Amino acid sequence: MRSNMRTWFILLPRQKKAFMLISADVFFAMFALWAAFSLRWGELYIPKGDEWYLFVAAPAIAVPIFVKLGLYRAIIRYIEVRALWTIIQATTFYALFFAFVLYESGIKGVPRTVLPLNWLNMMLLVGGSRFFARWWLGEVYLNLGGGRGAKSHSKKNVVIYGAGNAGVQLASALSYGREFRPVAFIDDDELLHKQKVNGLRIYPLSSLRYLIEKHQVSDVLLAMPSANRARKSEIIRLLEPFAVHVMSMPGLSEIAQGKVTVDALQEVDIADLLGRDAVAPDQSLLHANIAGKVVMVTGAGGSIGSELCRQIILLQPETLILFEISEFALYAIEKELQHLLAKAKDAKEIKLIPVLGSVVNAKRCEKICKTFKVQTIYHAAAYKHVPMVERNPGEAVWNNVFGTLHAASAAIKAEVETFVLISTDKAVRPTNTMGATKRFAELILQALSLNAVDNLRTRFTMVRFGNVLGSSGSVVPLFKEQIARGGPVTVTDERIIRYFMTIPEAAQLVIQAGAMGQGGDVFVLDMGEPIRIVDLAKRMIHLSGLEVKDAEHPGGDIEINFTGLRPGEKLYEELLIGDNVSKTGHARIMRAQEQVIPWAELEKMLAVLEQATQDDDFERVRGVLAGAVTGFVPQCEIEDLLWKEGRRIVNG
Repeated sequence: MRSNMRTWFILLPRQKKAFMLISADVFFAMFALWAAFSLRWGELYIPKGDEWYLFVAAPAIAVPIFVKLGLYRAIIRYIEVRALWTIIQATTFYALFFAFVLYESGIKGVPRTVLPLNWLNMMLLVGGSRFFARWWLGEVYLNLGGGRGAKSHSKKNVVIYGAGNAGVQLASALSYGREFRPVAFIDDDELLHKQKVNGLRIYPLSSLRYLIEKHQVSDVLLAMPSANRARKSEIIRLLEPFAVHVMSMPGLSEIAQGKVTVDALQEVDIADLLGRDAVAPDQSLLHANIAGKVVMVTGAGGSIGSELCRQIILLQPETLILFEISEFALYAIEKELQHLLAKAKDAKEIKLIPVLGSVVNAKRCEKICKTFKVQTIYHAAAYKHVPMVERNPGEAVWNNVFGTLHAASAAIKAEVETFVLISTDKAVRPTNTMGATKRFAELILQALSLNAVDNLRTRFTMVRFGNVLGSSGSVVPLFKEQIARGGPVTVTDERIIRYFMTIPEAAQLVIQAGAMGQGGDVFVLDMGEPIRIVDLAKRMIHLSGLEVKDAEHPGGDIEINFTGLRPGEKLYEELLIGDNVSKTGHARIMRAQEQVIPWAELEKMLAVLEQATQDDDFERVRGVLAGAVTGFVPQCEIEDLLWKEGRRIVNG
């Protein structure tokens, strides 16, 4: 019955609701005055003579003041504590004006204490009625789905981790939503335990299992936007044993910039699992090769290339040339960068030049560099997917080896100041074609630097690092997709480990390392501790509120299947070929001293490699790569499909 009455009231037109509020305030004004007289005299008061006029004047004074201060414009179900100040102002103005009218009217026999009692009664009645209505109507409105005709649905019970300002704001924001219902806070501060905030009790983490069972909690929301990654990683590890979905608030910077709201919950950033905070960049290094210069990024639409472009834009180049073979990727990154430039305040005009083409085209590379007078090149264009490259080794040689050679030659002819190659940890003692071709690309730049003929003006620098989180082809988006489908999650081998870094941190370090090079330098980024891929898969499953299905937990949700190493894949990656490594001025950047092949010798190898690739003679291609690349031991047979099919036909 009561629920039907609340639903009826909520569905009334706005004008009728306002009329009912005004009617209630008319009654409150008369009742507050009567109660003030009764309290003063200590008995039920009955007006006499002219005192009846006061009961007419009270609502006549109160309602216009309340209208003027907007009490009837407020939506009751969204009213907050700060609205109490408006109510105090309105009732105070009413009480003062009523006192003025009383003394001007000349009505005798009204005790002075009636006036403050009238003010206090009015404030309690008006304020209390609003907050009672907020409580009475709020839950029904949410069950209605926010309006007439909307379907009702139940809210998920959630626990908020963090009872600070962010947690309190989040709880308040969620109370107006239709998806989550906060039932408790969890906080590490022992002084807060057993206390209440906005009606929600604060518990220690040890009580989480009790809360899950009592309230059927489905999600834990991390309300710690200012916490560093190490702290977040520690908390996430503590939450892993519980079958709850973990989500987090966005960072304070995003909230402050207006990019997102407090209640814009998001999946736990996989970067938080690493527990590693980025080192503050050296601004002089960031600007050295970019500010006011003409910069070109090859492979501008790829994972690393696109992030390089985003960061380069912030460093105010004169021109940014986006060189990309994929039409759609080029369109997407240009559109995104144009949007970023449009939003930037007080940013000088930066020319964005999208160029469709391949680094394999030597003439086009040279023409671009000379036409636009390029000063800095970040060479990110490469084929990097190990199994795909293993099946198409000829294309990998053309793109990774000769593409780098053509881009470097173009830089020399156009007198480009700095050329930075984005390399990989797979170039160290490679077991696959991708790693071998990337190391060969490093050898080309090292040899060109050492050759130093014709007064070489281009500084060549190589930056070598491991996997980046969320890049195309990485395991993180693959695992997310598999978990969303209900599994299984596929891992190649239980023992496999990888180094990981976030894309923004990698791009930032690449820019800084590029500015440190003197010519022919190989820089290695500090990737932190390696991570077992199976552990990463388990953590992602747990953080999705699911349980791994295995021999110990046959009733689990998601199974992990081991598929075996793919062609060319190895169990672990390395960053250094030898032990000759030295520190630099940056904590996360090291300089490696690697074996170099003189240009005269390497040039002969390139000629043989080019002919072998043209002939699809991949046995000979492997021979050249093995002769040049230290530690190259192919893990599998030649996988090129055309080569294998041709051999099958020849051998009958």
